[in-house]
Amino acid sequence: MPAAMPPAIEPRLLRAFVAVAEELHFTRAAARLYVAQQALSRDVRRLERELGAELFLRTTRQVTLTADGERLLPYARRVLAAQDDLLAAFGAARPLLVDVNSEGPLTARRVLLRARELAPDHELLARYERGLTGAAAALLAGRLDVSFGRFAGLDPVLRSGLAQQPVRYEPMAVLLPEDHPLAALPEVPLGALAGETVYAGAGNPGTREWTELARQLFEGRGIRPAPPHPVVLGAEEFARVMAASRMPVLAVVDFPAMSGAALRPLVDPVPLSPVSLVWRKGLVHPALDALKAAAAELARAEKWLSPPGDRWIPAMDVEVMNGPFRHSEHM
Repeated sequence: MPAAMPPAIEPRLLRAFVAVAEELHFTRAAARLYVAQQALSRDVRRLERELGAELFLRTTRQVTLTADGERLLPYARRVLAAQDDLLAAFGAARPLLVDVNSEGPLTARRVLLRARELAPDHELLARYERGLTGAAAALLAGRLDVSFGRFAGLDPVLRSGLAQQPVRYEPMAVLLPEDHPLAALPEVPLGALAGETVYAGAGNPGTREWTELARQLFEGRGIRPAPPHPVVLGAEEFARVMAASRMPVLAVVDFPAMSGAALRPLVDPVPLSPVSLVWRKGLVHPALDALKAAAAELARAEKWLSPPGDRWIPAMDVEVMNGPFRHSEHM
């Protein structure tokens, strides 16, 4: 009887094989593909299992191709060249539209800037949807490619069409009028906000995931959520409205500086805002790989996914960040 044909091989596995075959070095091949070395090694081992052949000889000093690896290499290159032609024909080389929520040195923008450094030959265009809820429909419709935010705050139906990579547990803060009594403190204990009315985006349909996170944080602590307010656009207009209302605003520690306001971290406990990189399932784009690599690199360097011991975060957020919705491919 003829030998059984191997199952359909994912192009990603062939791309991993070709990179290692050409570099003959797993670390350099991983850097070339913007993936972690562990993920690259896993893909190569999977390809070897699916083909039933050993493709590389690995020693502590060098990596070399086996006879089967030499035989596979020209076929793999032809398959990948055809895939590249197909992707180019359908716009994989087009600019990647990246929603960074708002302007300023926030987590999303830092990831975007690093990704541009990693993939200088690809265009990553920033967009400003100001909330993952607002961005989700655009992601699924193809009007946006990538966004950032609290994935657990989306409707499960929306989540089912999206993939995510956890990026950061971002400490939350409070933005206060500079003459507010709490502004004199270097850090504001969460309990000190009891009796205050705090704005957390109510009335903005694009940031419902943030408003809901705030509602859970305020519940049982005597903190009143501010009533809905029309969406305010622009830092100058936001500062004017805040000065007129004199209302504290729930924010994050990297919120941009604002005239007439003081940003203070919240403590006892430290409330955390989970941030994920989010894209629609099935999206293929080299700049997306660079974004994933940039997010993983910054998360490791800044310990973004190592929250403090004295912290507050809803259990559902922890489950979604670490559970079945977590996307591990290329991490």
